[in-house]
Amino acid sequence: MAALVWVMVGLAIWHFTVYLPDHFWGGIAGAFVGAIVGSVLGGLLLHGFDIPGRDAVDLTTFFEGIPGTAVGMAVVYFEGLRRERAEEETPSGLPRSA
Repeated sequence: MAALVWVMVGLAIWHFTVYLPDHFWGGIAGAFVGAIVGSVLGGLLLHGFDIPGRDAVDLTTFFEGIPGTAVGMAVVYFEGLRRERAEEETPSGLPRSA
């Protein structure tokens, strides 16, 4: 049940990416994947890779998904930004020289 809460937290926070510049690796779909994967991995990390059952879910379960979501989306954002900058430095179609 906690995994469902973490996924819903990631989904809810992902909706706010429309206010950010679109530098995500994979666009808005990449931001979605980063948010969902980040929220679940963050929640699992906080619980020692054990998913709490239905009786262990409370309001703090919601807050456990927020840091993972932020980290997951940040990773996808900065990877996309890095790829855009690398593409701007090298003209399309030409191999990069070392």
